Amino acid sequence: MAFKLTRGAFGVLALGWVFLALPAIAQDASKNLAPGFKERPAASRLIIVPADIELFSISAGGVPEPKADWTETAGNNFKAALAASKAQLGANVQQLELADLDELHEISALHGAVAQAIVLHHIPGFIKLPTKNGNLDWSMGDAVKPIKARTGADYVLFTWIRDSYASPERKAAMVAMAILGVGLAGGQQVGYASLVDLNDGRVVWFNDLRRVTGDLREAKPAQETVEALLKGFPAAR
Repeated sequence: MAFKLTRGAFGVLALGWVFLALPAIAQDASKNLAPGFKERPAASRLIIVPADIELFSISAGGVPEPKADWTETAGNNFKAALAASKAQLGANVQQLELADLDELHEISALHGAVAQAIVLHHIPGFIKLPTKNGNLDWSMGDAVKPIKARTGADYVLFTWIRDSYASPERKAAMVAMAILGVGLAGGQQVGYASLVDLNDGRVVWFNDLRRVTGDLREAKPAQETVEALLKGFPAAR
């Protein structure tokens, strides 16, 4: 597992995850579930959409630079780790391929926006919404109907990951500034996982991951990331 070198915030990124750099806060597990939802029916079918993943190298000046080769490797490792997570996901599971997602790209992007709203307003909820009454009350609406029509499944799992690593130049800058008593941020791992009911588009379970550890570039650490992201995933009973 690669340590991200500092517990400071990653900084303001053009990707819009400004508030995501804050440390994770302990939370009531019930907040991860929509009102009235506890588990999936035993015979229910689960579809897994290819993860929205991007990896970055942090330059000496703190600028995140996309790394296409890292991202490709991470995507493969993450997919393999999900396939090996039968204990958490259950048996009746199908993973869509990237080619299947071509026409569903907007749906995946919508999930990213909804997930960020959940982090901002619910878990951990930096800006609470009185109308939600503290409930996990978000929906993707009719946007998920194409997945339902194509697969006939009952639920869909969306995942979103952004992972970053300090470059050698950044590490050197961090050491130099530490001598002067100034802390510089390195990389961090931020992820979301959402279980969505395909019958009504409701987000019935959500989990987020914000930490300075983890490495999706290697298979074993990628498995640990998947396990952490799926912690508390609703069983099929």
